Amino acid sequence: MDDKNRLDALSSFLKTKRSQIKPESIGIPAGTRRRTPGLRREEVAHLAGVSTTWYTWLEQGRDIKVSTSVLDCISTALQLNHDERAYLYDLALEVKSPIIDRKKDQPKLSPSLERILAELMYCPTIITDRHCHIVGWNNAAAHVFLDFEQLPADQRNLIRLIFTRKELKTLAVNWEHFVKGFLSIFRAYYGHYVGDEWYNLFIKEMSVSHPEFQSLWQESQVSRAPEMMIEFRHAKAGKMLFNLTSLQVQGDMDLRCSIYTPADGTATEDKLKRLMKKISIEGS
Repeated sequence: MDDKNRLDALSSFLKTKRSQIKPESIGIPAGTRRRTPGLRREEVAHLAGVSTTWYTWLEQGRDIKVSTSVLDCISTALQLNHDERAYLYDLALEVKSPIIDRKKDQPKLSPSLERILAELMYCPTIITDRHCHIVGWNNAAAHVFLDFEQLPADQRNLIRLIFTRKELKTLAVNWEHFVKGFLSIFRAYYGHYVGDEWYNLFIKEMSVSHPEFQSLWQESQVSRAPEMMIEFRHAKAGKMLFNLTSLQVQGDMDLRCSIYTPADGTATEDKLKRLMKKISIEGS
């Protein structure tokens, strides 16, 4: 990400977060006439203890010097959570991170990761890299989502698939909720790897091809490891409830393991077992 793109991303994020704060949350009466949603720039500047001019420059994406102490104050004023703060620091301080070349650095799963995938027999599990490219999955994931083996390797990007594949768009009962979780992870990567131009090219491509992507992306949600319950309506298995847990795999390739655990007290695991058994019989 070059400086212009980085500063544009910083500007967009600050504006979005400022617009999402309810004035009454800082003691401003809800009935006060306001031309824009959320807080005004001068109100954020006052809360952060900085000048309105300086904060305006920061929000406009001007290339000015910032310190972690001032960013702490701005984060508090904007009511940012831990992951949103990290995203702000990545963009504002431009922390350099190594960039991968997918053509040269194809991630390979270790034997231990392969074993983990196999052991999670009835927990659909997908392993992705920092580009949200699918590099590993288990049999349960192939049954619930897609048989990723049937896709060319260069088409296994999880973000692109959930916008382009009809079976994935109809799988989640609340598709937007499902997508937002992955986009929040993707944004965390986007901020952390500020030198990787791949992200800007991908975001531009997705924004042009899929208006829903642009709309959801502009909400600026950030989460390194969202945990949520997701309801699926599987074409063959019916209603299924899973708890999604996202785990970071330590190592140079920055892999992520997304595990869908059948919700307790539901018939999800039994349905998954029957589905896998039925398809196995049909395929034999």
